[in-house]
Amino acid sequence: MTQDPSRAVVLLGGGGHALVVADAVTEGAEILGYFDDDPRAVLGECTGLVRLGTLAEFPDASGPHVHLAIGNLAVRASLIGRLTAHQTVTIRHATAVLSASAELGRDVFVGPQAVVHTGARVGDHCIVNTGAIIEHECVLGENVHVAPGAVLGGRVSVGPGTLVGLGSRVLPGIRIGAGCVVGAGAVVIRDVPDGGRVVGVPARTIG
Repeated sequence: MTQDPSRAVVLLGGGGHALVVADAVTEGAEILGYFDDDPRAVLGECTGLVRLGTLAEFPDASGPHVHLAIGNLAVRASLIGRLTAHQTVTIRHATAVLSASAELGRDVFVGPQAVVHTGARVGDHCIVNTGAIIEHECVLGENVHVAPGAVLGGRVSVGPGTLVGLGSRVLPGIRIGAGCVVGAGAVVIRDVPDGGRVVGVPARTIG
C-alpha cells in the first residue's frame, strides 16, 4: 500500500476537490504547487499555493511526486495515462479509518472520516470521499469516485470509472459495472450493468 506523502508533492488540479486534498496532506509533506486551467483556481485563492501551469503544461517526464486532485471522473480518466512516468502518492486524511488488511492502489484519496474496512481493495486513482464507508471485502476498480456519505455494504464490487453518488447506499453483494452513475441518495438493491445510471429508492435505471 502506498503511504501518505512524506516529501514534496504536486497536485494535478486546483478546484474544490484539490482544496480538500491539500487539507489532508500530512505534516512534514510539502505541496510544491498545482496545475490547473483556471488562473484563479480556488486552491490558489484559499491557500496561496502556486499555480505551476495549465493541465496541458503538466510535464510527461518524471518529476516530483504527483496526486490527481480532480473530482470529475471524465477529466481524471483523460489524465491518468500521463501519470505513468510519475511517482504518485496516496493521500488519506488523519481522521480516516483504514483496516490493516485493506489494500489501496496508486494515487488514491481517502477523505475525512471515511472508512475502508477489512479486506477491501481500492483500485488506482480512486476517491473515497468524506464520510464514505467501504465495507469488508469490497472491490473498487480504477478511477472510481465514492462520494461523501455513500455506503457500500460488504462484498460490493464497483467497476472502473463509476461514480457512487452523495449519500447513496449499496446493499451487500451487489455488482456495479464500469462507467456507471449511482444517483445521490439512491438505494441500490440489484446489480447495475456497465454504463447503467440508477436513481431513487429503491434504485431504478434511467436514460
